[in-house]
Amino acid sequence: MKTNKRLSPVPLLLAALVTGAFSTAPLAAEPHSKPQPTAAVAKQAALQKITLKTGIADGKMVFLDAGGKPNPTLKANVGDTIEITISSGEGAQHDIAFPALNVASSKFDASTGATKVRFKVTRPGTFEYICTIAGHRQIGMEGKLEVADSSASTGSTRKPVEVKSKGPSAISVAMDPNAVPKPLAKRPPQTVQYRLETVELVGRLDDNTTFTYWTFDKKVPGPMLRVRQGDTVELTLANARDSKMVHSIDLHAVTGPHGGAKYLQVAPGQEKTIAFKALAPGLYVYHCATALVPEHISAGMYGMILVEPEGGLPKVDREFYVMQGDIYTKHKHGTKGHQPFDTDKLAAEQPDYYVFNGSVGALTKEHRMQAKVGETVRMYFGVGGPNKISSFHVIGEIFDRVYNEASTNAPMENVQTTLVPPGGAAIVEFKVDYPGHYVLVDHALSRVGKGLVGQLEVTGKADPSIYRDGGPGDL
Repeated sequence: MKTNKRLSPVPLLLAALVTGAFSTAPLAAEPHSKPQPTAAVAKQAALQKITLKTGIADGKMVFLDAGGKPNPTLKANVGDTIEITISSGEGAQHDIAFPALNVASSKFDASTGATKVRFKVTRPGTFEYICTIAGHRQIGMEGKLEVADSSASTGSTRKPVEVKSKGPSAISVAMDPNAVPKPLAKRPPQTVQYRLETVELVGRLDDNTTFTYWTFDKKVPGPMLRVRQGDTVELTLANARDSKMVHSIDLHAVTGPHGGAKYLQVAPGQEKTIAFKALAPGLYVYHCATALVPEHISAGMYGMILVEPEGGLPKVDREFYVMQGDIYTKHKHGTKGHQPFDTDKLAAEQPDYYVFNGSVGALTKEHRMQAKVGETVRMYFGVGGPNKISSFHVIGEIFDRVYNEASTNAPMENVQTTLVPPGGAAIVEFKVDYPGHYVLVDHALSRVGKGLVGQLEVTGKADPSIYRDGGPGDL
């Protein structure tokens, strides 16, 4: 059993700072009319005084209410004035901001003491509050303000509604990392059939930010395919009728012209099929190979195919599917609304976003990766790119085995960080010995600030012989 594994802090994540406040005038009464009694009377606007302080709970930075509850849900009615008094409980610098309401406090720390922010809420909905100091939101400093409309004649308040981003409606394109096909039983080679559809759609890139993705089966990455060495694979590629582009697929596992892409250039509303033999075991990237190839890849057209060796891979308890990509947009990272693609930034290799599984928050907010103490985890990791190399690392863990460049022969042991090129892959395995949150990053850590972070949650009994909190005087 390893004894040198330690949990590390979550790296920095950039957040936008917004300031200002909303106000509104009261409604005028109807002229020459007397107030009439009604069955329900709207609640009078009130001053909501809230006291918060910052602190650390369960290894995360959080906002705490007067009772010590982390990241409490704040509640108000339309027309209320909210006054928040907030201080730094642990002494570090923070602020509090409500981005959708254009409200933010000044920065505060131990030297400044408490600060106040006051604003009126003029519309119903559910609004985030966050700390905008780099990395603090990602490490836990975020909560919700629920504003109810109490003026309805029914006398009951309407349920808060989620604020919708401006621009095209968005759906999730984030591939579930748990969507790994089951290991194949020992069997002789056979014919395996797969059908993929290329779909262009407006998807969620970040909170209140959309992007036009080009996808395989409406997800980024596309589905993970799993076959056995010696299998014959019949692959059909269909292009949705409403697509505007020709799309294709090049599978690095294919021995044949352009990895199959020479024939599989498919126009909207059409489909084509190839067959290939899976000659060599390994984990291989597939991607679109239609000009402009790097634009198609950056927009989401990549995935992986696993060719198991004849005897299969060693048994593990958990398997996950994770891919990294870089995205180039007209506007800077964090801009709300719809983000158009920028081919000039693509050519200059200056991405605005880095993502695991297609979007910001895909592996922290939307999908969960979970394991238990004592289990062995295997991650199938690849880089769609199209341009940037990944230094893949799991904070607080050591890879017991790395199948370097996804070769299934002779894995390396006890690896801290593994290098994966665009269009490349790696298989990493590790036993989880201690409970906690283990953070997936590219160790080019500035990329975390552009969206590149994931999380593995490990539950179970803590073993103090492996790890204990505290300094020499506390142990």
